[in-house]
Amino acid sequence: MMTITRLACRLGLIVPFALSTAVFAEEKKEDADEIDNISVSYEEDGKYFTEDDIPTYNVSDDGVVDWYTFSGFRRYHSECHVCHGPDGEGSSYAPALKKSALDMDYYDFVDVVVNGVKKVGASSNSVMPSFGTNKNVMCYLDDIYVYLKARGTDDVARGRPPKKEKKSAAYKDNENACMDG
Repeated sequence: MMTITRLACRLGLIVPFALSTAVFAEEKKEDADEIDNISVSYEEDGKYFTEDDIPTYNVSDDGVVDWYTFSGFRRYHSECHVCHGPDGEGSSYAPALKKSALDMDYYDFVDVVVNGVKKVGASSNSVMPSFGTNKNVMCYLDDIYVYLKARGTDDVARGRPPKKEKKSAAYKDNENACMDG
């Protein structure tokens, strides 16, 4: 009795399938290589960015985190952890967020936080409220985002980061302008 594989091989179907699978795998690898939302490409006034100008975190070899990541820890735990659990780990009330900043496009992340999300259906009813007018979130949105990225990669452990960079003058100026505005 001839197996499907042998029949496909005789008909010349395996090679094209194998080639298309290899090409697909290579395309997926290239896509993954292109979507690097973690690696620091440059720093500006104590804020770190990827090659695509997306905020990211920086943890030095001795464990010192950048100020934005440290601030993100503080802001996350003042506004987000009540629903999403400590350290981005999730809760019975709302999902974990520590991987969201890795898996979700930065602009989609911002959109969800600013506008909220409502999922109502036969099997679920969940609401993420809009935080678009909450200065305690909006003035520190990038901070929260980079903190969650650092948690998602486990480059920052659970709990308060023990060492941090100093708050830059530019950060202070932006914070004051945002909170006063």
